Amino acid sequence: MRITRRLVIDIPKHSRLEELDDLMRVFCSSKRHAFKRLLNGEKKGNLIKKVNVTFHLNKRYAEDAVMQAEQIIQSQKELLPYQIENVEAKIEKTDKKIEDYTTGKKRPKKSPLSLVIKGLTSRLNKLNEKRNHFVQCVEKNTIPSVIFGGKKNFYARMKGKISNQEWKDLRSNMLYARGDKAKNGNLNTRIVYEEKENQFYIEIANPLLGDGSTKKAPRLRYKIHIPEKYFEEIVNVVMPDVAGYTPKNKVKYKYKPYSIEIKRKNGCYYIHLTYDKEFRGSEVKGRVPLDAAITSGIDVNIDLVTVCLVNRQGNLLNHKTFYCHEMEYVSSNRRTNIAGELAKEIIDFLLEQNAGAISLEDIKLKQDHDTNKRTNRLLHSFAKNKLQSAIISRGLKNGFKIKKVNPAYTSVIARFKYKDMYGMSTHEAASFVIARRGLGLDEKIPTYLLEYVQRIVKIHVKSALGSMEETEKGTEREKIREKKLQAVLTNIKNFKKNHRWKLWSVIHKTLEYNNQGIKLKEV
Repeated sequence: MRITRRLVIDIPKHSRLEELDDLMRVFCSSKRHAFKRLLNGEKKGNLIKKVNVTFHLNKRYAEDAVMQAEQIIQSQKELLPYQIENVEAKIEKTDKKIEDYTTGKKRPKKSPLSLVIKGLTSRLNKLNEKRNHFVQCVEKNTIPSVIFGGKKNFYARMKGKISNQEWKDLRSNMLYARGDKAKNGNLNTRIVYEEKENQFYIEIANPLLGDGSTKKAPRLRYKIHIPEKYFEEIVNVVMPDVAGYTPKNKVKYKYKPYSIEIKRKNGCYYIHLTYDKEFRGSEVKGRVPLDAAITSGIDVNIDLVTVCLVNRQGNLLNHKTFYCHEMEYVSSNRRTNIAGELAKEIIDFLLEQNAGAISLEDIKLKQDHDTNKRTNRLLHSFAKNKLQSAIISRGLKNGFKIKKVNPAYTSVIARFKYKDMYGMSTHEAASFVIARRGLGLDEKIPTYLLEYVQRIVKIHVKSALGSMEETEKGTEREKIREKKLQAVLTNIKNFKKNHRWKLWSVIHKTLEYNNQGIKLKEV
């Protein structure tokens, strides 16, 4: 598993390292140059040679610049299907809002109705244009426009909120050098230890300072600060091992391959050190079930994480809830800290309970954005991903077997089947379902619920369909609703032939469960 740790170049804050800045500027220019040429179809091999000569960089820097440009293009292409899906979800939600306001189902609280509809229509047109642009990118095998330096900063420069120099600094604030096992570590940047001073330094090859008289580029050298909690781990990575001796009895050193990215931000120079780390734990892939004596299921939410422990037979042993309400409103850096602290608490609890495996939901990058800023923030999946990634990383480090399971209907099953049975909250019951799913156990539908669906839900759906047939020709939305209701009836009729999730889907769409018991939803 690849790990990234952040170090800092030890200089007075807001001081500028001119030689390093110049190298960053050239490297970023070469990356943008490579990006444009790759989009125009130029071959990678020829481009590396051109970048090498044009920007006076050594071959390795040229390869890294072209590789980074290639990765940007590849990542943008991979994101396109998700972007189209997200935009279409927004279009559907906006379309529904317009219809609700037009038909009188909803009324605006503050603004006039005409103004609200005008605003929503304008939003809908923009979303349609955005979707069409993404679709064209897929059809033409290209990508949306990329702004180096950031879209927000680009518009800030257009409005005169930042100076031209500030904009240029934002576009030339990084340097990357990859490690290579075949080349004995990282040739362009290396972290070294000075025994006399008891100090670590970073050495950076700078071809721009060379006069061409030698193949080796002059090296920049700066003191660095290593965080205390990662000190031992990082020292083991950067310090070389003795590989043998030369015929002249000189020591031959073997360096571990690690990649370094240097970024300048808010007057500080940060070093992102990335390397491979072997863990005692492992991830279980495919349909292979977990086989630990005690398995934990973890349900991750924006404000709390619930943990449930089960035995091999899927019986409940213990459960606990960990709260993290700050995740709803704090900054990104603070969220990262909270995620790490919470992951430590959870793993310590699992170690105390002698758990051997962890089952989590396989969270997908899918958003359900609305026009409400607070709702968007709460529904955003990146915070959940931070929590889950922190739990997985610490779990692997401590020797747990980890399996990601399909999250389909975990909350529905929890609500209708296990919530009252064990006297748990919905989230705690959901973590119980996740643990059982990690063990490969199936969730049968309770008899009373099956009878309720057959007797009451079936009649309820048929009644809704009958009332639709009596009305005049409906809108497109009503036609879609009619198809969905027909599908519900088909799933009820063929529930023995279909997968159980089909009927759980029917229950999710037609029923709700609260303190008063089971109630029918409006369908």
